[in-house]
Amino acid sequence: MFVFALVLLVAGLVLMTLSGKFNNILEHYNYSGTVRNLSFGVIVLASILIFASFIRVVPAGHVGVVDVFGSVDMQQRQAGINLVNPFANLIIMDIQTQEKKESMPVPSKEGLTMNVEISILYRLTPEKASVIYKTVGADYDDVVISPQFRSAVREATVYYEAKALYTSSRDEITNKIFADLEKMLSERGIILEKVLLRAVALPPTVSQAIEQKLKAEQESEQMKFVLTKQSQEAERVIIEAKGIAEAQAIINKTLTPQYLQHEAIKAQVAMANGQNHTVVYIPSGDNGIPLVRTVNKQ
Repeated sequence: MFVFALVLLVAGLVLMTLSGKFNNILEHYNYSGTVRNLSFGVIVLASILIFASFIRVVPAGHVGVVDVFGSVDMQQRQAGINLVNPFANLIIMDIQTQEKKESMPVPSKEGLTMNVEISILYRLTPEKASVIYKTVGADYDDVVISPQFRSAVREATVYYEAKALYTSSRDEITNKIFADLEKMLSERGIILEKVLLRAVALPPTVSQAIEQKLKAEQESEQMKFVLTKQSQEAERVIIEAKGIAEAQAIINKTLTPQYLQHEAIKAQVAMANGQNHTVVYIPSGDNGIPLVRTVNKQ
């Protein structure tokens, strides 16, 4: 656009010059005023286009990197309207949070091959945009992030067994990937925000073996719980029996013949005052304690 504006400006100046030199001829054919107006319009249009060529807009969430014939300006252009050399190329770099997903085969500690679906959240450091463009290029995602991402994942899983991806060790693996990858990317000016381990796929036979092993471990833990509970119940019964035995021993010490005779007399009085007349009291024994029997009515 800038070159086109210059061409228009030159054309307008040429027309202005011609209208002055050939004024008499042009006036004879009544073209003098028309040419002057046309040349003036061309100059105004060219001036507007030249001014507009200096204006560049950087979208929100992005920064601009100025490249003038291979010379990169280390000062990034912020979001909004910027005045830039019209001969420069303004490269727009995204600094918003981005997600990168990968599905890859990874090794385990036992030598198994697992397929994992994993993704990361990252963003470009605004102050490093010019450096990254100059040293890596605008396609830094494929050149820097993807290879190091895959490398960090494989290096992390190789220290863990396959079942670790189904247990609480899953968070430990994720944290290791994050720590290793963050160090790699920070050197390039890329901020790693989060690592998300989405899914793990094993061969069917291996998956079944792991599930059976985990099931056996759970059953073993459950049996330990049952045995512990039964042991505690046995201890409770023993303690209860000891308490009953001790209570009976104490009661036996207080069961004297006089006490029993006293209780028997109280029982006789209670039954005699009752409405049941079918009860017969038969004295029995030396202490006179009765034998109580119920006589059936005829």
